[in-house]
Amino acid sequence: MLTIRPIEDRDFAAWKPLWDGYNAFYGRLGATALPDAVTQTTWQRFLDPAEAMHALVAERDGQLLGLCHNLYHRSTTLIDPTCYLQDLYTDPASRGQGIGRALIQAVYRQAQAAGIVRVYWHTHESNAAGRLLYDKLAQHLGFLVYSHYT
Repeated sequence: MLTIRPIEDRDFAAWKPLWDGYNAFYGRLGATALPDAVTQTTWQRFLDPAEAMHALVAERDGQLLGLCHNLYHRSTTLIDPTCYLQDLYTDPASRGQGIGRALIQAVYRQAQAAGIVRVYWHTHESNAAGRLLYDKLAQHLGFLVYSHYT
């Protein structure tokens, strides 16, 4: 049976390979890998109840098969906070089993319980498999993402 639950401190060793796989999918590996300080800080934020960051994991038979990270923030177009689903990843050997869908739907329930009416996320245009799922669970609004680091 698949269980979706909030991350716990004891999950780090099982979460880290999923996190590394997620980052590798987006080209953050080897020389471009995230510094360990970023991973450690992110992990601590998930465990801090004062933070607006949240982490869920998908677990079956004691094994973590997927992760989902999101954060709540203010918006200029809504009074209530909004939810940004920042990271979603399923172990490649476990794909096609409904894990991504279950994680997204858990974020929807979590956001709704917090009084949040909007959940959104980005993905790379090349993520064809992910987009097949996303098109079933949300509406693509046509926006492009621009980024600049200072």
